[in-house]
Amino acid sequence: MNRDAAARIRSALDRLAGDLPAVGLAVSGGGDSVAMMHVVADWAQGRRVMVATVDHGLRDDSAAEAEDVARAARALGLPHAVLLWRRDTQIGNLMAQARDARLRLLSGWARRNDLPAVALGHTADDLAETLLMRLARGSGVDGLSAMAEWRDAFDMRWLRPMLDAGRAELREWLTTHNIGWVDDPTNDNSDFDRIRARQAIAALGLDVSGLARSAAHIADARDALADYATLLSVDIQVDRGSLILPRGALRDAPPEIRRRILVAACRWVTGADYPPRRATLVHALDAMLAQGRVTLDGAMISPTGGGLRITREAAAARRTGPTSDQIWDRRWRVRGLAVGQQVAALGTEPLSRLQWRDSGLLRDEAAASPAIWQDGQLIAAPLLRDQPGIALIPVRAAADFRRLVKAH
Repeated sequence: MNRDAAARIRSALDRLAGDLPAVGLAVSGGGDSVAMMHVVADWAQGRRVMVATVDHGLRDDSAAEAEDVARAARALGLPHAVLLWRRDTQIGNLMAQARDARLRLLSGWARRNDLPAVALGHTADDLAETLLMRLARGSGVDGLSAMAEWRDAFDMRWLRPMLDAGRAELREWLTTHNIGWVDDPTNDNSDFDRIRARQAIAALGLDVSGLARSAAHIADARDALADYATLLSVDIQVDRGSLILPRGALRDAPPEIRRRILVAACRWVTGADYPPRRATLVHALDAMLAQGRVTLDGAMISPTGGGLRITREAAAARRTGPTSDQIWDRRWRVRGLAVGQQVAALGTEPLSRLQWRDSGLLRDEAAASPAIWQDGQLIAAPLLRDQPGIALIPVRAAADFRRLVKAH
C-alpha cells in the first residue's frame, strides 16, 4: 500500500468515524483486514479501538489463526476477542450462513462493548468481484451497485474505509513493513463464486479499479432512484405498527419505484435485515395492483379504500414465540411486564371476546398484535384495549421508513 493509499484510507476513516468515540474492527488475519488494523491503530489518536475475530471452525487452523490476530492486536495495544461460530445444519448455502453468522456475532460483541460501529476490510477488489458475480446472476441496479461505505444492518453500523485501496497494494505495504498475514486456502477454491470471479478478473486482465468505478456509477443511479421513491412516498402514514401507502403514488410510479417502496414497507413492518427476493416481489406487485391481498416475507399487504395497508402477517408473528425481553418480534418495545408474564402474538381465538373491530385494525393485524400472557392465560391485549401499567412503543417510526427507502 503506497503512501497515497494509506492517506485515502485515513481520509475515509475521518469521514466515516471521525466523530465516533470508539470503533470495532473485524479482523480475520488476512492481508486486507490486518492492514486495516494497523492503519486504524495509527489513525485512532485516543479513540477506543477494539478488535474481534470470528472463528467459523471450518478449517483446522482457524483457532490458531485467531490467536495470531490476538497477538498482533495486543502488540498494537488493542483489546481482542475471538467469537466462535459452529454451523448447526448442513442444509443451505454455507457461505451465506457464515456471512450472516459473522455479522450477528460481531454486532452482539460491539453492542456489549458500547461500540457504535464496526469496520470491515473490504477493498476495491471486493467491489470488482461482487460486480462480476452479480452480473452473472442477472442482478438489478441494487445488486450491481458498489458496496456502500457504510450501512446499517443487524442492529449495527458497518464501515468500509478501504474501498479505495486494492488488494495488491495492501500486501505490498504489509511486506514493506514486515507485517505478516494469513492466506486462507479457500481463496484458491474455485467451488466458490467469488473465487471464480477473482480468477476470471486475473485471467482476462481486467482492471480492478475500472470495475470498481463502474459499480460506483451504478450506485449513483441507485441513489437517484431511491431519492425519487422517497419523494413519491412522502404521504406514507404510520398506524400502530403498520403502514398505509397511498395507492395513487404506487399505481402511477414506474415498476422499479413501486418495488423500492414496497420493499421498504415490508422491511419496516417486519424488521427484516434483507429485502424479499425479486421474483417473489414481482408476483406480490402484480397481485397487489389487482386488488388482491398478499403476504410477502412475513408482511401482509391489504387494499383498504384508497391505499394499501402493510401489516405483520399473523402466522409470522406467532412463529416469533413468547419472550419476556423488552423487544418483541423486532417491532414492539414492551414495558411494565410483571414477574412471570410474557409477550406473544394474540392469535385469532381470543378476538371474538375482545371486540377487535372497534380497534379499526384488520383481523389478521389484530391477531398479530402483542399480547401479555401468564401461565397460558391471556392477561391483556394492549393494542386493542388499554391496559394500566403496560406500555407498547413501536420500534420504528416514519423516519425509519424513509431511511429504508434509501437503504443499500
